Amino acid sequence: MSATLLLVEDDPNLGAGLEKRLRDEGFAVIRAGRLSDAEREFRARAFDLVLLDWMLPDGQGIDFLRKLRIEGVRTPILLLTARSEVVDRVLGLEMGANDYLPKPFDPRELVARIRVQLRQPEATPVPGRVLAVGGIRLDLEKRAATLDGRAVELTKMEFELLRLFIEHPDRVFSREELLNQVWGYNQFPTTRTVDTHLVQLRQKFGDDRFETIRGVGYRLKS
Repeated sequence: MSATLLLVEDDPNLGAGLEKRLRDEGFAVIRAGRLSDAEREFRARAFDLVLLDWMLPDGQGIDFLRKLRIEGVRTPILLLTARSEVVDRVLGLEMGANDYLPKPFDPRELVARIRVQLRQPEATPVPGRVLAVGGIRLDLEKRAATLDGRAVELTKMEFELLRLFIEHPDRVFSREELLNQVWGYNQFPTTRTVDTHLVQLRQKFGDDRFETIRGVGYRLKS
């Protein structure tokens, strides 16, 4: 069964083009050009993912995003916006967006990001608050890591970064998401911080486990 997407975009040409491309990719698409229409459609049926423009004729998409998250809605939401400043990306992610794609963008990248959000396998639960993917095990209580039974020493931030990856195997995280969820933007790190820690994790767990998705981010392969 194909995934059903809610596309909220007020530009008729862009909206029509995206709708056609997404349908060609096998998705079912419902399109709305206003916040009021988007909310009516969202309440009327189940969606697997929402593509949400930030600026709309009757309000801001980010307000709709925040409202849904306050209600406890966990449907993946991908922001599409011409606002590409770092502060805007930070705000969007902090309000609960799963991903953020600034305009203009290549439709191929949009489709790739949608597919990433639609496949979110859970980490294998192990008794005793231990997470495991492949040969990697994280003991959350002891804050200890092992690879194929061999202890691996990790710094605090390496542990937290690996924990995020192992909780969401095969999910692609952008650098901005990793900064927000692991370091917190109030710490003022840079994207180079993420790259440096990924190099360290690759050295400790193997280059083939952490994949770089060019122009998107990183993922831990299950």
